[in-house]
Amino acid sequence: MVVKVYGPHCASTKRVLVCLVEKGVEFEVVPVDVTKGEQKDPEYLKLQPFGVVPVIKDGDYTLYESRAIMRYYAEKYRSQGVELLGRTAEERGLVEQWLEVEAHNFQPPAYELAMHVLFGPIFGITPDPKVAEENEAKLVKVLDIYEDRLSKSKYLAGDFFSIADISHLPFTDYIVNKMEKEYLIRERKHVSGWWDDISSRPSWKKVIDLYRPPI
Repeated sequence: MVVKVYGPHCASTKRVLVCLVEKGVEFEVVPVDVTKGEQKDPEYLKLQPFGVVPVIKDGDYTLYESRAIMRYYAEKYRSQGVELLGRTAEERGLVEQWLEVEAHNFQPPAYELAMHVLFGPIFGITPDPKVAEENEAKLVKVLDIYEDRLSKSKYLAGDFFSIADISHLPFTDYIVNKMEKEYLIRERKHVSGWWDDISSRPSWKKVIDLYRPPI
């Protein structure tokens, strides 16, 4: 049965789509225009009660939260496509560690930076240069840690591509290509090489070409 993925043009949904492409899982998308507040429509809230994207429907199974969805499909289709979870308990532990780092250390300042540089007016937020500056400073500290890590391994969890790397794609793309903040990546040799590697994967190129962001 074809997986339905809601809200394909949004950043978090792109994590899910890249994971599905890497695993060779067939899917169809269901547009959700967040600029018009469609994620708050009553019918959508039956699927995702918090009113955010993404959500998937896999037959009678419904799941939301992009990282949980990636974990689910990487496990469900472990025998096909690219191995995205690690082959040992130790590798899986590192994947989970860096996925948590992304969620709690990288995503918050990257998101706030995007809100105050790119998306503020769309979502009724008055851009605040001070907030943008503060979150860029937070991001610098995170990326310095990434630079050290990536000087020792090709990818975040080791020498294999994983959902931890996938999870960084959407907001790093904003940093590099939408916010004129490319220097945050390029000033760090190993982070820059890692970004060039993961952003050149056919899965990401396909997703970003088919489902362009709303700005």
